[in-house]
Amino acid sequence: MERRTFLTGAGAVTAGALATTTVGSPALASPGSDPGPEPGIRRVETGLDALVRTDFAELRGQRVGVISNPTGVDSAYRHLVDLMHSAGKVEVVAAFGPEHGFRGSAQAGGSEGTGIDARTGITVYDAYGATQAKWESMFTRSGVETVVFDIQDVGARFYTYIWTMYTSMVAAARVGLRYVVLDRPNPVGGRAYGPMMTPDYTSGVGLKEIVQQHGMTVGELARFFNAEFLPTDVGGPVELHVVQCRHWKRDLLAADTDLPWVLPSPNMPTPDTALVYPGTCLFEGVASITEGRGTCRPFELIGGLATDFDYHWGDRLNARDLPGVEFREAYFSPIAAGQKPALLNKLCAGVEVKIVDRAAFDPIRTAVAMLVEARKYPAFAWRQDSWDAVRPYWIDKLTGSPRLRTMIDAGADVVDVVGAWADELAAFDRQRQPYLLY
Repeated sequence: MERRTFLTGAGAVTAGALATTTVGSPALASPGSDPGPEPGIRRVETGLDALVRTDFAELRGQRVGVISNPTGVDSAYRHLVDLMHSAGKVEVVAAFGPEHGFRGSAQAGGSEGTGIDARTGITVYDAYGATQAKWESMFTRSGVETVVFDIQDVGARFYTYIWTMYTSMVAAARVGLRYVVLDRPNPVGGRAYGPMMTPDYTSGVGLKEIVQQHGMTVGELARFFNAEFLPTDVGGPVELHVVQCRHWKRDLLAADTDLPWVLPSPNMPTPDTALVYPGTCLFEGVASITEGRGTCRPFELIGGLATDFDYHWGDRLNARDLPGVEFREAYFSPIAAGQKPALLNKLCAGVEVKIVDRAAFDPIRTAVAMLVEARKYPAFAWRQDSWDAVRPYWIDKLTGSPRLRTMIDAGADVVDVVGAWADELAAFDRQRQPYLLY
């Protein structure tokens, strides 16, 4: 079954030009089709699973280009492009690789380049950081008629795949292509948290005005982008089709479902990594502290040189009794340091973030508390990037404005920092409601 809804830029139902088609609504599933939860686990069908179940009906008879990475797999770990290529029912003319590459062989900030995929013989274009003009050029050269997006997001504004989706949507609208999103659950649930991006601080880790933990699936985000941003940026929406998940609810986390976990990026090994990431990724903005890259627990192990930081950090955090989390005193030596070579292979002291109640855990509030306490150490220093003299602080790009940094520097405590974005978060939550599917 399918339900087709037509959205204008304002989100109203209109019988005119097609803006959005939503396929496979769980509300129209046949009686008894929901298998119900196994003990503690819910069986969920992704958009790709739905596409396979319908024998690729949504894509038949079109020249298809696929934007994906290793997460674009069905419940049996079969990749979308491999499935379509072997079935011979969809003409796949190109694939496009985001950050880390189509097959996932590149590290953070890297890509695989443009070349021929060894398994399928399909041309794979390097799309990491692609501008709208480059997307248009790639779409034109490859001769695609329909663009398919299938990547597992992790729910944070600074995770770059959603901006790959946005810029490619804009390009598809300009070229006049169909855009199909194979939806996947948000592994950190459907609630929104955190500060809003501001126009002066947009970058590759936040191109448009959404909050830090957006609480939306990629299909919902595509609907939001199409109605809220494309009318201004392009002059009108793209022809958008969302193939929905089934049996997913907004309060479900990745650990609550039977979906396979494939690393969305090299430093996102587990669902618990995804849970802490919207908060502890902020430590990318601290020069003197590593966010745990190059350890077995990236974004869960946080620390600085053992000569500068110590066990008092964890003790003070545990004394705050933050909901859903405890902190273990931790020592480690990262074998990769990202933008912080001074910490490479050095003994670091800090904490391991231990989630003890997933439902109660608030990653951004937790990270703010960690920053407030870390700021008390003399060695604490915000990361500054020499290539951006106007906006040198990376933390400002991550949080969307200088507010968090300046408040913490001025001695504000957690409740004041978090309270500062309450109104904008509430406004965003209202703004996104028309585009939610689950």
